[in-house]
Amino acid sequence: MLDVKFSTGVGGGGDFVVSASADHTLGWSDAESGVRIKRFLGHTGIVNAVDVPQSNTGSMGSGNLSMSGSDDRTVRLWDARVRGNVGVLEHEFQVTAVAYGGGDGMVVYSAGIDNYLNAWDIRTIGGSSSSNGGGGGEGQMTMKMKGHTDTITSLAINPKGTHLLSNSMDGTMKTWDIRPFVEDGGKRQCKTFEGGTHNAEKGLLNCAWSWDGSMVTGGSADKVVHIWDELTSEELYYLPGHTGCVNSVIFHPKENVIASASSDKSIFVGELSGSI
Repeated sequence: MLDVKFSTGVGGGGDFVVSASADHTLGWSDAESGVRIKRFLGHTGIVNAVDVPQSNTGSMGSGNLSMSGSDDRTVRLWDARVRGNVGVLEHEFQVTAVAYGGGDGMVVYSAGIDNYLNAWDIRTIGGSSSSNGGGGGEGQMTMKMKGHTDTITSLAINPKGTHLLSNSMDGTMKTWDIRPFVEDGGKRQCKTFEGGTHNAEKGLLNCAWSWDGSMVTGGSADKVVHIWDELTSEELYYLPGHTGCVNSVIFHPKENVIASASSDKSIFVGELSGSI
């Protein structure tokens, strides 16, 4: 598996784990039993990334929807209640990162090896999925943002749904203002966080926001967990301990607790103190 997301069920439907796989499929598994209950077919290349709507997009049925990005140069939208994808977003290059927008969830974001971040209005997708696994229509790209100089490996929306965080093989993480009407004369790129690294393995290292949006973190090849203050871009925590590349880091949804997963086959969980 190359990426996983936790999806809270709606209407008493239970909780699920959605996974992206190198076998060109997505898995939809019951979070309690671990049993895979659905398999999404449609991609023709490695599926690099998956995302689900945030909980505040309940009007879309957040417990049933997911999206995926693949080496086949597409982003596909899925609804667990129907067969096949319900929409396709065509790209010129391989897609390595995807994210649902905040708010009503009608905007999604993608990025890949061309170094651009793309915004798509999925309200323009028409039709429904067909019985043979195809379906939907193509969404309209509404925005293309440039700032990174190498492949973007991960995207994450902040808790308020106003800013997008990206991690890149250029050794930086950046934030982007994705509000419809931005301040500062329309400038989208906001801040750059430096200190993390990528190596020759070119892994798809993740990025994440803290539960209140005050801190950001991301995977790093230097075997260290880096945590930055979102407001000042200052590095708050430098946490060594892993003996391999840190591929994924995530904050607890309510507390100042962080977990990191590494190529050293270990997961570290720790509580952040009030000082460095």
